[in-house]
Amino acid sequence: MNKYDYIIIGAGASGLLLADAMGNDSFFADKKILILDKDAKKTNDRTWCYWEKGKGQFDDIVHKQWDEIHFEGTQISKRNNIAPYSYKMIRGIDFYNHYLNRNEGYKNITFKQDEVLNLEETSNEVTVRTLNNNYVADYIFTSLFNYKMATQQKKYPVLQQHFIGWEIKTKDPIFNTSEVTYMDFSIPQKGNTRFMYVLPYSNNTALIEYTLFSEKLLPKQEYEEAIKNYIWDRYKCKDYTIIDKETGSIPMTAYDFREHHSNRIRYIGTAGGWAKPSTGYTLMSTAKKVPQLINHIKNGKPLKKLKLKNKFWYYDLLFLDVIHHDNANGYRVFESLFKSLSPQMVFKFLDEKTNLWEDIIYINACPKTPFIKAFFKRLS
Repeated sequence: MNKYDYIIIGAGASGLLLADAMGNDSFFADKKILILDKDAKKTNDRTWCYWEKGKGQFDDIVHKQWDEIHFEGTQISKRNNIAPYSYKMIRGIDFYNHYLNRNEGYKNITFKQDEVLNLEETSNEVTVRTLNNNYVADYIFTSLFNYKMATQQKKYPVLQQHFIGWEIKTKDPIFNTSEVTYMDFSIPQKGNTRFMYVLPYSNNTALIEYTLFSEKLLPKQEYEEAIKNYIWDRYKCKDYTIIDKETGSIPMTAYDFREHHSNRIRYIGTAGGWAKPSTGYTLMSTAKKVPQLINHIKNGKPLKKLKLKNKFWYYDLLFLDVIHHDNANGYRVFESLFKSLSPQMVFKFLDEKTNLWEDIIYINACPKTPFIKAFFKRLS
């Protein structure tokens, strides 16, 4: 009863998208698949944002989208229409409901709420020991992540994109509903790369996040004090209600996690290095990697043999080297990019869809000295 062909640990973006891809593919029709998560996925515990041209695979569950972005630096202030792109947001609860409901339609896929304690692999199978039971499978895909997976090495820097966000409702209409404040670096940097991020849902409701790219987290009070100050400094508003809060930390590292994979266990999502190293954006990166993993499984190759590196991995590595070496001046990189390039060009590069000539244009827009130093240091 507890023997499966595949077990997916974690019902987040990577786990549910992988399960859905298996459910949609006839290759897996006779395979028994289990999804395990310690949480019932009944709460709105996060949001995912991404940019996209036209319609996409998640449009049915998009909560809000915008056609303009605002970038604020210490030297520049830019507001741009981003057509043909739109900036889109999905609420966690909508994502979970949608994909868990879809999975209920696949007769060979089961979801169980249980906490995974450890994995025991042999040459023939893997045993998953949980709080309430033991399960056995031929192959395991796990999204369980611990920062020690990446920080136990020194070759690649490990930063965190960490944040606390407040969803607020104001008495007066103070927000521009057509634009996202993508990055506002006008706030005190205090020795780190720090910015505010604003998603307006209506003219009097918005999610405001205080975000850092740095190695260490801050005391909760420091994030919240920064948000409070920003609401007053930017909007001159003191009359508001906090509707909801969200908090998070996303790893930013070019460490590729391959030493953690085995022939029968593959780490996915953040735990597999699927978050875009230079931005922390995960959803669309995951959506691109799931089909690659599916094809690899169908080809019958050992799970650890799948390689996902490309030229953009090297670009991300240099970016993180620069930000890690001089975190206090990280904002200069972004100011330089948005001063020289259109947001469409920035998005295309971050989507990993630029050709070599466009890569050169993008790289040329970055501050030269720190990137040249980082490049030659990697060669040495």
